[in-house]
Amino acid sequence: MITSLVAMVKEKTMNDHIVTSYDDELKELRSIVSRMGGLAADQLQGAMKALQEDNIELALQVRAGDKELDQLDRTAEEAAIGVFARRAPVANDLREVVCALKITGMIERIGDYAKNIAKRTEAMHGNSSVPVPHTLDAMASTAYKMIQDVMDAHAHRNAESAMEIWERDEALDNLHNAAHQQILTQMADAPNYVGPYTHFLMIAKNLERIGDQTTNIAEQIYFTTTGLRLEEARPKHDLTSQTLVE
Repeated sequence: MITSLVAMVKEKTMNDHIVTSYDDELKELRSIVSRMGGLAADQLQGAMKALQEDNIELALQVRAGDKELDQLDRTAEEAAIGVFARRAPVANDLREVVCALKITGMIERIGDYAKNIAKRTEAMHGNSSVPVPHTLDAMASTAYKMIQDVMDAHAHRNAESAMEIWERDEALDNLHNAAHQQILTQMADAPNYVGPYTHFLMIAKNLERIGDQTTNIAEQIYFTTTGLRLEEARPKHDLTSQTLVE
């Protein structure tokens, strides 16, 4: 009798240890996602500050910082593989691990777009006489807030917030349309500065793509939390493809 009781206590202790260890692995994966999201937001903010100030040193820092995001992406992949190998997750846990892998890839892409903005700042260095279109600043502010909010939704597993961010992509698309038109108009008025304005067009596209990736993250959060997929297509109102200059 006593031997059986001791065995039961040992088994329960072992099971509790396994559950705690499993929870720790999932928490670590969530932590990596959160760190990546914060870093990507900082990268975007740094890239836009470098652009606005024609700050070549800061642009180089943003480019260098992209390596940290890449490394975290690889770390997340390794952590997820470890969970698959050791735990064989099912149901909710399986959905969370798979979605975490997708989200980290999306965040890594956001970092790439921020790096591209920094590269264009370097290419335009010395052309500070051409002001940054105010619509780019508006796009960047909107995209930055979307990143912050989507990572908050991830941390709190908030499906309602994820849905709201998913719908907010329309506002960024509208800003992109406005930025595109403004830059084309300025380019036509100042043909000597076609080069810088072309870079501004590409920066606007990078900001729009950041919004797309953030919206994709919101979709994954919604699916992770509810087990349901957003059925209708994400609202897209980007009209820039209707112009000759892309």
